[in-house]
Amino acid sequence: MAGHSKWANIQHRKGRQDAVRAKLFSKLSKEITVAAKMGDPDPEKNPRLRLAVKEAKSNSVPKDVIDRAIKKAIGGDAENYDEIRYEGYGPNGVAVIVEAMTDNRNRTASTVRSTFTKNGGNLGETGSVAFMFERKGEVTYPASVGDADDVMMAAIEAGAEDVESSEDGHVIWCADTDLNEVSSALETALGESESTKLVWRPTTTTELDLDGMQTLMKLVEALEDDDDVQRVTTNFEASDEVMAQL
Repeated sequence: MAGHSKWANIQHRKGRQDAVRAKLFSKLSKEITVAAKMGDPDPEKNPRLRLAVKEAKSNSVPKDVIDRAIKKAIGGDAENYDEIRYEGYGPNGVAVIVEAMTDNRNRTASTVRSTFTKNGGNLGETGSVAFMFERKGEVTYPASVGDADDVMMAAIEAGAEDVESSEDGHVIWCADTDLNEVSSALETALGESESTKLVWRPTTTTELDLDGMQTLMKLVEALEDDDDVQRVTTNFEASDEVMAQL
């Protein structure tokens, strides 16, 4: 499995400190506010908001925090955020996509650029690495939901494109524009998903050894530490032996 899906496992193994959790809640709340501001404040009528709320719930964001983020958009006191994508290369030529929401483009660009430089990477132009990824919908379920054949059948009937099943669980892929419909159909067949979101799925990957992984982790963690950065995706590939040593 390519880098981005292993990344969650690394973070999970390292344990989430309260500070990281608070930052995650803040970023998920920001996505909810922006989604509610751009469309209908009712998640059932606004696919982007529905997905944002779903993702927040899957990360244990309390209901009152979610409600407050939606009310902020309705009340008109939400900041105006620009959505920006930065692309660059990390150590050993690993491709990195950084998705940000900011109320100050200059500040964010400057911070992202210096973070790349300080951590052995370099920021590129828009489009410099995106060609190595596809924009896809990703729905994950625990292994306990059913065996690979059952999940594959449910996925096919829901209109998904691909399924990866392992002892860790099931990852179901679909076209980015179909995510709302596919995830709704899967929910009917398999119940509530662990996670439903749009991701960048690598089409080519870069193999890293332990040193390379540790250097890359420093870069990604430094980027994720920025309040303006919503999500970081890379195309690293690492062996199970390397992953076990992290």
